[in-house]
Amino acid sequence: MKIEKFNIRVYGILQNEINEVLVCDEDRFGMHFTKFPGGGLELGEGLVEGLIREWKEELDTTIKVMGHIYTTDFFQPSAFNPSDQIISVYYSVQLNTPLQHSISTKPFDFPEDQNERLCFRWVMVDDALLNQLTFPIDKLVVQKFLLKR
Repeated sequence: MKIEKFNIRVYGILQNEINEVLVCDEDRFGMHFTKFPGGGLELGEGLVEGLIREWKEELDTTIKVMGHIYTTDFFQPSAFNPSDQIISVYYSVQLNTPLQHSISTKPFDFPEDQNERLCFRWVMVDDALLNQLTFPIDKLVVQKFLLKR
């Protein structure tokens, strides 16, 4: 397959005081997946600006970007469109405003009244987190950066 374009993704890792991280469960493109909150960068947008926008759209909260964690340094095709090359950028974030979105305790606990099929939950940072995340770059970030803290 010929690679036709870059798809730049930006994600925020929010860790709480009991060593949990916030993850997002989604049902899109006929697939259930778990990832870190964030998404696609829009044209004309900087990385931090895009991350702040994504958290506002998905979680109705504002964040402060604290520092860069990782940028993809290997080839990764998109799970949804194999002709796209994924470049993911991860930042640690803190909340500026409290989370307004409900946080579930079980995976894929989508609200009935919601058009978009996504929900959020706290997950302990341990080896089990690797099995819950869907995408290879997210798993790499957990292995290299979160499990070593």
